[in-house]
Amino acid sequence: MTTALNKKVLCFVDEYGTAGAGDLYLGAVVVLARDAGRVDRCFTGLLEPNANEIHAADLDDLYLQGLLRRFWTEAPRDRIVLINQKIAPREGSGPIIYAQAVVETVKIGLKRFQRDVLGRDTIGNVEVITDQNHHNDHPDFRAEIERSRAHDGRFRAVNRLATIDSAASRLLQLADVVGYSRKWINRGTIRAKTLSELYGIQMP
Repeated sequence: MTTALNKKVLCFVDEYGTAGAGDLYLGAVVVLARDAGRVDRCFTGLLEPNANEIHAADLDDLYLQGLLRRFWTEAPRDRIVLINQKIAPREGSGPIIYAQAVVETVKIGLKRFQRDVLGRDTIGNVEVITDQNHHNDHPDFRAEIERSRAHDGRFRAVNRLATIDSAASRLLQLADVVGYSRKWINRGTIRAKTLSELYGIQMP
């Protein structure tokens, strides 16, 4: 295994809601590249054999809560950070709002990852992976991301942002479930403390 892979940090990000069209929440899964396979296998092992892509909005809430609880019981808790970030309403186009939301969520996720996993004040060699959608393939999205990479604090640690089909990544699907979990808080069926204690999801 290369030194670069040992140190590389992956941040998987997916959304619940639509940028520029109401409430927006982002879910993030932050993990070292060298641990990603282990975390992926942990999550995949809890699914039905030959399960297709996981879309939280298409699944029963009780099933998802059970899935997250079993995952957090079996996952290497000291090697992973799960973030659910509420994005404040703002003016602007969907692609710009989505880019700003990704930047905010990644910065918070990296800060928690530094504190909870790395145990140091610096971080670098970060790759962000998002689910491909009609916002993040827009030139305005890319321009905002590049501006933030150049000037925006902790986001300058990001070397690359990739957009892929979430069907190709279980950890991106996990980020989708993490983002979707805000629905339970909004409906009052679960408290934020419970979300953290049972499922490991932090709500900054």
